[in-house]
Parts: sequence; structure tokens; C-alpha cells
Amino acid sequence: MTYIFGHRGSAGTHPENTMISFQETERAGADGIELDVQLTKDGEVIIIHDEKVDRTTDGKGYINNLLLKDIKKLNAGAKFQNGQFKAEIPTLNEFFEWFKGTNLFVNIEFKTKSISNYELEEKTVAMVKKNKLEERVIFSSFNHYSLVYCYRLAPEIETAPLYAEGLFMPWIYAQSIRAKGIHPNYRVIPDELITLSQNHGIKVRPYTVNQDEDIKRFLNCNTHAIITDFPKKAKELKTV
Repeated sequence: MTYIFGHRGSAGTHPENTMISFQETERAGADGIELDVQLTKDGEVIIIHDEKVDRTTDGKGYINNLLLKDIKKLNAGAKFQNGQFKAEIPTLNEFFEWFKGTNLFVNIEFKTKSISNYELEEKTVAMVKKNKLEERVIFSSFNHYSLVYCYRLAPEIETAPLYAEGLFMPWIYAQSIRAKGIHPNYRVIPDELITLSQNHGIKVRPYTVNQDEDIKRFLNCNTHAIITDFPKKAKELKTV
């Protein structure tokens, strides 16, 4: 069985990384949500992809230069489909309050380049533990130092490295950093590597799988999960 994860919620149909996008993912019958976390200037964990608010909101500036109270004034739906949606940038705490009442999984991606400052990871792990969500959370990042740090902090929470180039024997690399999964760009994971990785106990969850033929390919390979901007469409293709 292949799980469906909504990329930044249902980013193809609703403003990415907002509560309305996450709620749409649940309505679509998906199995999980993928989202991105960063720290504000005052150290709050918020859900947003870019380093700046410019692309997705009606504001400007770097996240780490903005206070939460100012970020909360922005409309995270302003740039999506002619601004027909209005939505706040959510905190991770706000997300968890809703998420606890669902049966979904969540893949939390750390948007960080640091290999020495792990405040974001520490705060996120503490929130997961406080809410007793260890079994429903996966940590991912392009910063694999971040994932190793998380494993040391909380070995019971699954980690999965993100990568965009081909890897030789990716299951060996995953095992070397104690990861239980890999999250490759969908273009760099051929069918054989999916089978080999999963036969070695490493779950494969490619991103961002949006085209019908690609969704069908990963379904046919019994890929553990796909991460897609269109969870409703993926769910429909899965049930055909």
C-alpha cells in the first residue's frame, strides 16, 4: 500500500503551509501532511517554506528578522489564485492542536543550513514529545546534520534525508545516519532502487509527485509513500 502525503498540505489547490491547506488534505482522504518549519526572530517555530515571507504573503522580509506578532498580521493566501484565500502563517503549536484530533501522519521538514545551531530541532522535538506524537512524526531535511542531531535527541522519532541528486545504494547511506526512510526527488529514484531500498528496510517517499503518470508509476512500484501537491487527485488515482 502506498501512503499519500500532501506537500505543504494541498499546495496545488490551497495556499501552501496554511491550516486551510492542511484541512483540505485531511478532507481529500490523504494519509499524511508534509510541512516546513523555521524560527522567528523571537524564537517561535512557525510553518513556512521560504527564508523570506515575500513569495507567499503580502509582507516582505526574512523570517529570522520578524517577530511572531508581525508575521501573524500577514496574509499567507495573498499570492495564491488571485488572493481568493485569506490565511495566517501557523505556528507548529497551532498545527499540533488540530493535528492531534486527526489520524494523519506528519513529515516535518527542517529549513535550516546550520551545522552548529540546533535550536529549531530542539524546540520541535520538545513539542512532539509534549504532545506525545512520536509515532506519527517523521523528520526530514536537506541538512542531514539536522537529522543526525534529532536522532540523538529522540531516536524513537523516524528521520529521512531529503536529496535531489542520484545516490549510490541509498539504503546504505540512510542506515549510516540511522534514518528509517529516504525522501528523494522523484526524478532520481528509478524503480529498481525503490525495490532495493525497501527490501533493505528503508521506506521510500519521493517528492513532489504531481503528474498522473508519475503517481501511477510509484503506486505500481508499491512505493511506501508519495509526497504530492495534489493529494485528492493522488487518492483518486490510487482507488481506480
